[in-house]
Amino acid sequence: MANKARAKLVLELADRGMSQNEICRTRHMSKHTVREVLDAARERGVDWERAKPMSDEEVWALLFPERAEAERAVAQPDWDHVHRELGRVGVTLKLLWQEYRDDAGPDAVTIGYSTFARGYAEYAQRKRVTSHLDHKPGQVMEVDWSGSTMRLADPETGEASKAYLFVAVLPYSQYTYVEATADMKERAWLECHVHAYEWFGGAAVRIVCDNLKTGVVKHPKDGEVVLNDAYEALGRHYGAAITPAPPRKPKGKPSVEGAVGKIATAVIARLRDETFASVRDLNQAIRGCLADYNAAPFQKRAGSRLRVFEDAERATLMPLPATPYEYATWVHGRKVALDFHVAFETNRYSVPYQLVGKTVDLRVTDTTVEAYLDGTRVATHPRLGPWSRYGYSTVEAHMPPELAKTKWDEGRMRRWAESVGPSASAVVDRIFSDVKVREQAYSPVMAVLNLTKDYGAARLEAACAYALERCERPRSRFIRSVLASGRDRRETDASNMPAPGDSGGYIRGAGYYAGGDR
Repeated sequence: MANKARAKLVLELADRGMSQNEICRTRHMSKHTVREVLDAARERGVDWERAKPMSDEEVWALLFPERAEAERAVAQPDWDHVHRELGRVGVTLKLLWQEYRDDAGPDAVTIGYSTFARGYAEYAQRKRVTSHLDHKPGQVMEVDWSGSTMRLADPETGEASKAYLFVAVLPYSQYTYVEATADMKERAWLECHVHAYEWFGGAAVRIVCDNLKTGVVKHPKDGEVVLNDAYEALGRHYGAAITPAPPRKPKGKPSVEGAVGKIATAVIARLRDETFASVRDLNQAIRGCLADYNAAPFQKRAGSRLRVFEDAERATLMPLPATPYEYATWVHGRKVALDFHVAFETNRYSVPYQLVGKTVDLRVTDTTVEAYLDGTRVATHPRLGPWSRYGYSTVEAHMPPELAKTKWDEGRMRRWAESVGPSASAVVDRIFSDVKVREQAYSPVMAVLNLTKDYGAARLEAACAYALERCERPRSRFIRSVLASGRDRRETDASNMPAPGDSGGYIRGAGYYAGGDR
């Protein structure tokens, strides 16, 4: 769903001539978000010239009036009151959120806890006041990249490369997490957050980060911060509000800025004379340095980072969800085939059979493949591993009640194959024998038979004969390569080819059988 600042930004970028894909790629937005804004703008006749003088809120209300009306019905917190109360002993943001809901009454529409936390953080930035959360345990995690890097060396070639350091700090206890990565791209940034949460054993209410491109799309001086979709999803997963520090103001995250300098001594200097062949080896060494760093006594206060964390902060962190956040990539515009499956890499995943012929988007993680139609999830599958080639993941509920529900069925495909010749028919037999569900064979069979459109029935029959002699599981890719290279012509005995002008039963294609039996 498009938020207020994102809606106006999309209109501005589209007016500059950027395509939907360019906006998604450069601003780290989902295709659904961009399409939703542009569709609403077309429907309501809103262009950039009209939107330009308006505020983010006004543009959003113009594009989505129903949502704006619903939002106006939401009970709004008194942030001045929240700020004053947080300064009192023992008062937490969660307590004030619960009181806000109680005061609003059982029939009122209220905001969730993560939205409440984000709202207070934005209030503190807007009013230029020091957030009282910074001084309470379990409330804030500050994150950043260290400016200093470390060195990796390939043990065989001696080639050197850089390792970058991610740093996360809980300001109350100063308890710290450090991780080395091969780059500073979005995936590394997000996965480091996940590992930091696992190290701390819980999640803080708020994440304070820098305005880096892998996390923040837009941070105006006045107005709503726009996070990229993946970073926003991570925050939702852990129930944490993400609030970037004001641009070019390191005091917005003083704990992590201070920790970065100390880590240079505790980790980088300590390991300066050692050579590491991989990021994994380096991180093992960092863990040892980190344990010593957190256990070292404070210079100006009692205890250590570890002791304060264990005694006063660990128990205040929010519990982690049952499953960690997984980084996802999007694959857009996949057409649902006749067998009600969509392709990803070398495997196929089912969706409800009613979607045959439609286009879906795939959200892919290391463990899961999800299919979305117009932003709504319609299927979820465990991702087939790299060892699987031409595999199928089929959910029984996605199957049609009977084969007649689809445009093509097995009988019609076999009749078409028989009209091409015995070798083509044998290839189709093998494809059907390789699948557990008959519909799974539809796409590979049609891919073979459709080669008649480019090469004719006689050449396809010869190519199928060639393929049957050389592989156990002939498929369209191999057969097409045979046809493209002309190997079918060189290898086939001319006496077995149809006589010139003799069409026989070998040149009827899909059109002949479109009407069923003749």
